[in-house]
This record gives sequence, C-alpha cells and structure tokens, in this order.
Amino acid sequence: MPSIVEQTFTQWTEGKGPLQARIHVYEEVRNIPYAVVPGLNSAEHYTGILEHGKGSCMPKHLLLGHMYERLALMVLYAVYPFRWSDAGVDYPPSIRLLAEELPTSYHLACRVDIAGRLVLVDATLDPALEKLGLPVNRTWDGESDTILPVQPCGEEQLFHTSEARLAEVPKTDEKSMKFYNELNRWLDQIRRP
Repeated sequence: MPSIVEQTFTQWTEGKGPLQARIHVYEEVRNIPYAVVPGLNSAEHYTGILEHGKGSCMPKHLLLGHMYERLALMVLYAVYPFRWSDAGVDYPPSIRLLAEELPTSYHLACRVDIAGRLVLVDATLDPALEKLGLPVNRTWDGESDTILPVQPCGEEQLFHTSEARLAEVPKTDEKSMKFYNELNRWLDQIRRP
C-alpha cells in the first residue's frame, strides 16, 4: 500500500510534464492553509501536514523539497532568521503584544536548482491570507524566484535535504505556544467568507 506522500505525489503529478508538475506541486503545497502546528515542525513528522490539512513553513517546505526530489530536482533548505513583530501584519493588539515578546524565529523555504540556478521557492502563505496584505505568491512560472513572506533579520543559511534536522526550530516554549494559538485562531477568522 503506497504511503500518503506517495499517493499525493502521484495525484499531483500524474500526466504532467516536468514544468507543469513542478508548478502544480508548488500550488498544492501553497494552498494548504498556513497555521503553526508545532508537532509537524520536524523532519520526522512533517508528512502529517497531509492529514491535518494545515501547517507552517517548515512542514510545507519539507514536503515540497521531498516532492521536488521525486521530480529529480536538487533542493536545498534555506533558513532565514526573522521576528514575528516585523512581519508587516496589522495584528490585533493582543497578538501584537505577544509577537513583540518573542525572540528571533526561523523561516524555512526551498532553494531549487532550476536550469543551473538556485531559485527561491516559497509556498508558505495560502491565497486566503492575501486579504491581510501579505506577500502571497499567487502565481509561479516554475522558473523565477518567488517572494519571501518574512523580512529576514540575518543571513540565509542553506542545508542539504539530508541535513533537514539541522533546519528544525527549537522546542516551542509557553510564550510561543500562546502566540501560535492566538495567531491560528485569528487566521482562521480571516479565511472565513
């Protein structure tokens, strides 16, 4: 019996040429609603995003990287330090206060070797979050850099996919959990029609 990842890969790529498969996989991962689910933020448990139907940058890009490797593309994981308080989001006041108390966090994206160039491929934000004025990558041509949804406060670090554990975020503390829970609830409200 094929795994959920194998079944999903087949569903997303069957009958498509290399470029169309690359774009379609990207769009499917991007369309997964963004939510911080700490239990999925690891190289061991990221595939749970397919069962939960939501996830943050880490499980989204670990899944994207895995699927792109199945398409014979070379992938590196790109990690960017950032601060939630600098996200350019007009948070509700209670969430803004929580964001300002958080230490530096880390955003995960992919760098994909496309025609000999390491292209930034970021599928973090689902289209419904465009309502907030966030930089949602609405379309992607499969060859150009996408937009990074965070404002980095440090240098990009690259990791080979075999080093995915090195790109993992530290354990979530109580302050972070409170922020993530409030953020997730608020984003769910934003998505409602």
